[in-house]
Amino acid sequence: MKDLTPRQIVQELDRYIIGQEEAKKVVAVALRNRLRRSKLPLELQKEITPKNIILIGPTGVGKTEIARRLAKLVDAPFVKVEATKFTEVGYVGRDVESMVRDLVHTSIRNVKEKYISTVKDKAKENAENRIADLLKPLPKKNKKSKNPFDMLFNAGEEDNDEINTEAENYELIKREQETLLEKLRSGQLEEEIVEIEVEDSTSAPIGILGGMNIDDSMNLSDMFGGILPKKTKKRRLPVREAREILLQQEAQNLIDMDRVISEALKEAEENGIIFLDEIDKIAEKGNKSGPDVSREGVQRDILPIVEGSTVNTKYGPVNTDHILFIGAGAFHTTKVSDLIPELQGRFPISVKLNNLTTEHFVSILTKPENALIKQYRELIKTEGVELIFEEDAIVEISQIATYLNEQQENIGARRLHTVIEKLVEEISYYAPDYEQEQFIVSADYVKNIFRKTDYYKDIRKYIL
Repeated sequence: MKDLTPRQIVQELDRYIIGQEEAKKVVAVALRNRLRRSKLPLELQKEITPKNIILIGPTGVGKTEIARRLAKLVDAPFVKVEATKFTEVGYVGRDVESMVRDLVHTSIRNVKEKYISTVKDKAKENAENRIADLLKPLPKKNKKSKNPFDMLFNAGEEDNDEINTEAENYELIKREQETLLEKLRSGQLEEEIVEIEVEDSTSAPIGILGGMNIDDSMNLSDMFGGILPKKTKKRRLPVREAREILLQQEAQNLIDMDRVISEALKEAEENGIIFLDEIDKIAEKGNKSGPDVSREGVQRDILPIVEGSTVNTKYGPVNTDHILFIGAGAFHTTKVSDLIPELQGRFPISVKLNNLTTEHFVSILTKPENALIKQYRELIKTEGVELIFEEDAIVEISQIATYLNEQQENIGARRLHTVIEKLVEEISYYAPDYEQEQFIVSADYVKNIFRKTDYYKDIRKYIL
């Protein structure tokens, strides 16, 4: 885990997320507490559990982005799940334990990529040698089978001329392979066709047992995956495509998967983050009948996972005691207090995120490293046209987004996507045919696009 102070964590989050300072501070402290815990004696570490967080705010204000960027900041395993996908035992839906299995899969993928990066050079060398061998195969040394009479009467005799010829051919082809390798590395053989063996992913999977969920990883294919041989098929591909496939195969052969799995399980247990979105949708509000009957059941099923339990996965048992859970929801019609008391107790920290204003929208459009304005400028630049947004135009766009959020459903920063997409629609369409090198988006141009407010309101409801 990276040794970042809470202030440094907030500064990193500020590069991508505008506002929401209180939420950033809370998650920064939660992350720092993990580092502090890792420096304590082992016995004390077991006693300290993470303080789970609930982020309260409407859609589009940055709840998911805060959690996702936080995990990416420290390379922690992260999964986002929607609480509404789960249903209590006996109803059709996903098993709550699947969120932990998803986390394990993510952790294994992260650790595997890390190990692959360490053997990339060797894997590339092996892959190139395989391609050279496919283009010019070495002769196989086949010994002629002898009948019993030959073995008895000619045991000490060998065909020296044949052995010498095979040796000469072998050395000749070996030199030709070295020449091919030089051409391969210089990119001269990219379009040459080679035949390689790849795993057949189209083969029908083994059926799952009755009563098991299709999303559940614990199916027969997983149980027998290491016993039954994998089906392969031959494909004819150009060298440029075959190289990538062979590179992955060679890298897979060079890494120790047992070590990867062991490290990944530990990483998931100690540093995993599970983001429970729409947690407000499973909160009760005095309704104990009808379609909401299973809401409390979902909460009670989630409770042991959040409290700390052991979940069996195909890679081994995973303990959830030290996984950080971040819940999120709008809580328009319900409150955090509508959750069952036991679950409330496992989310001791609640943070309210603020609605976004016009000033926030202006910052969102310009300041983050992945700002929308920058994205659209780079997209149009590929057509040879430089897109320039004047400051007044950016303010006008922000005011339109704010107005629409007030008049219609408040979807936060996502409203900016619909406004700008409508704004650059004509520009994107005609960009390949423009003769000028620049296109300036002014406040007047923005007003002209959205000149009829009533027309705009009518159209918007069909887009979002």
